[in-house]
Amino acid sequence: MIDILREIGMIDRALDSIANIEFKQIDLARGQYLYVVRIYEHPGIISEQLSNLIKVDRTTIARAVKKLEKIGFIERKSDPTNKKIKRLYVTQKGKEIYPFIIRENQFSNREALKGFSEKEAQQVHDYLVRIRQNIDGDWDTVKHGGKRQY
Repeated sequence: MIDILREIGMIDRALDSIANIEFKQIDLARGQYLYVVRIYEHPGIISEQLSNLIKVDRTTIARAVKKLEKIGFIERKSDPTNKKIKRLYVTQKGKEIYPFIIRENQFSNREALKGFSEKEAQQVHDYLVRIRQNIDGDWDTVKHGGKRQY
């Protein structure tokens, strides 16, 4: 069997390392940019939804949200109808860095797709979406304490 996950992992680690260097200048640590972007794109999202969107556990979400709130990029607000629910929003400081993060993402996309035709780039995208969809079911199973079927 072809081990594509090894290649995906290497790509992910390389891009993550690059992002850590680039985003250091705006005081974002390892992977925090992703939380800012997703909250910006989904204002009022709750932690559980963010967990499903990013594919990390609730403990990781809670830790990241707490750090980003402390450094002023996001804020939690109580839901108007249910005070127990805390909704997440980017602050003005978070809104100001969003364009920088998106520019970096667009640059990385262009670099990754150098030499690909428009059709090839679309095929890669479509294949990756299918792979992610295949993994989604496994993620849900494991996240909720289920056993994987080998």
